[in-house]
Amino acid sequence: MTDELPDLRASDADRERIAEILREALAEGRLEMEEFDERLTAAYQARTVGALKPLVADLPQPNDDRTAATRAAPGTLTWRERIGGEPTSRGAFAFWSGFSRKGRWTVPRTFTAGVFQAGGEIDLRDAHFEAGEVTVRCFALMGGIDVVVPPGVEVQVTGWGFMGGFDNGDGEPGDPGAPRVKITGFAMMAGVGVRRKMSKREKERLKLERERQAESALPSDRDRREVPDRLRKELD
Repeated sequence: MTDELPDLRASDADRERIAEILREALAEGRLEMEEFDERLTAAYQARTVGALKPLVADLPQPNDDRTAATRAAPGTLTWRERIGGEPTSRGAFAFWSGFSRKGRWTVPRTFTAGVFQAGGEIDLRDAHFEAGEVTVRCFALMGGIDVVVPPGVEVQVTGWGFMGGFDNGDGEPGDPGAPRVKITGFAMMAGVGVRRKMSKREKERLKLERERQAESALPSDRDRREVPDRLRKELD
């Protein structure tokens, strides 16, 4: 009868590998922010490999046979899964008021928006798309329309204006498999703005990641005890 081998001590690389799996799960919507925070904290505090394994036991992992199947399942946030489906709205119009299309909605191949002395918002950050290329037509008279696109989407702006105008976009290339959004139309004494902006979930994830990186860069209590007395004042 042999003695059971002791659990291996976790390295910084082991902790970071688990943290990356958790970040990917958060981005795909598999974890809520609160649960992600709890697991990530536990990962950075883990002393052994055995303590790390339960944190990702229910999540797809690199080189895992389950990964390909789960990534293709409905409900994930990959670009492939966000393209296709029946449109939920084909247009919007506002007169002396405003309209908004945002959240989880499906953009048609051609979406037409118009405002007269009014404002409109077309937010594509959490949207799905009927096709890999969609056209957003904007017609504004003495008003404005704001189009918000997520990182990774290619944007082409061809609209023109009279005593007004369209933003030119930033020319950022699209991610592989991401949809292309063409923005066109006419603006008179009005403007059509095009902004690239992360979703609230992505902002929270990046903020939390920066906080973790800042905490890991600080010296631990043990490190502080081991430095010479002449250096403690510099750390303090």
